[in-house]
Amino acid sequence: MKIDVLTLFPESFAPLKTSLLGKAQEKNALEINLIDIRGFSKDKHKKCDDYPFGGGVGMLMTPQPIYDAFVSIDGYEKAHKIYLSPKGEKLLQSKVKELAKYDHLILLCGHYEGVDQRIIDMLIDEEISIGDYVLTGGEIPAMAVIDAVSRYVPGVLGKLESTSDESFSEGLLEYPQYTRPQNFMGHEVPEVLVSGDHQKVDDWRKKEAQKITQQRRPDIM
Repeated sequence: MKIDVLTLFPESFAPLKTSLLGKAQEKNALEINLIDIRGFSKDKHKKCDDYPFGGGVGMLMTPQPIYDAFVSIDGYEKAHKIYLSPKGEKLLQSKVKELAKYDHLILLCGHYEGVDQRIIDMLIDEEISIGDYVLTGGEIPAMAVIDAVSRYVPGVLGKLESTSDESFSEGLLEYPQYTRPQNFMGHEVPEVLVSGDHQKVDDWRKKEAQKITQQRRPDIM
């Protein structure tokens, strides 16, 4: 999968070079390109924002640098283009799986009070939000989208089956998990998990997942 990110702050994406995502890029399972919008500004001071027509608080990202950044990307016309916005569709696991089916994603990170609406109308396929709150920019939401989607890209995780039993995979939160030692400061691992009876383990995990989901997120059941 190829993911291009348009941003005013490419240095914000340093975490993408670490851990599983870093390794996935090294072995070419994943290609992530950071595109500095400011480099496309035709303003002599590389300015990328201006006051909104009609007045209002704050500044708005101007369309020219964003547009030129988009069209500089090879194959941008066929890519699925996303604007990270609090007005967008909330990012759920079902949406993550849907996005993972694309070969090429382009993510636009807004800043200040957002971007000129004409960019959204001309170029964007969908707006996505990672939650009902407002951040200073789209960089953190973009990283969340990349991290979540990349887990479904072959070669990123050690085993693609790792995604099958996690939270939200079957409309449930994940069951509790334990590792060695079996006794930690007087706290024992549930006996069923060391019983060797795989059916009992599966039944216990399903029951615990249902219980936790009912307690914490009954809205997704």
